[in-house]
Amino acid sequence: MESDKRFRELIDRSFAEEISEGERQLIREHIRDCDGCKCYVELTARTIRGLREFTFVSGPDSNPQVREILADRTGTMRQHNVQFRIWAAFAAALSMSFVGSALVYQVTRRLAVPTHFDTAQVQAGVLVFWLLPSFCSALFLLAAPRENRGIA
Repeated sequence: MESDKRFRELIDRSFAEEISEGERQLIREHIRDCDGCKCYVELTARTIRGLREFTFVSGPDSNPQVREILADRTGTMRQHNVQFRIWAAFAAALSMSFVGSALVYQVTRRLAVPTHFDTAQVQAGVLVFWLLPSFCSALFLLAAPRENRGIA
C-alpha cells in the first residue's frame, strides 16, 4: 500500500510536470501489474481532460451566484451530516443502554442473594430504574427539537 502511495505521487507528478523517461517506464511497469494504480491513471487522465474542456463565462454577478450555490450545497451537506450524527448518537446511546443494563443486572443479581431479593425483583428493578430511563434518554435524541439535541 505504501508502494502504491509513492507510485500515485509519481503519477500525479507525471501529469503536472515533466518526469524522466526512467520514471515513465517505472509507472508503465507498475500499472501493468497493479489494477488500482491503472484505474488511478485512467481517472486522473479523464479528470484532467474534463477540466480542460470545462469553460465558463464570468460575469459581474457570477461571484455572488457561485457563493450562493456553494453555501446552499454546504448547508445541504451539513444537514446530511447532522442527520447521520443524530442517528449514530441514538444507536450509541441505545447500545450503551442495553450493555449497561446487562452489566448492572449481573452485578445486582450477585448482590440479590446476600440481600435476600428474588430474581424477579432484581429484573424489575433493573428494568424500571436503569433500562427504561436509559431507553427514554436515547429516544429523546430523536424527539428533541434540533437546537436541543446537543449534537450539531
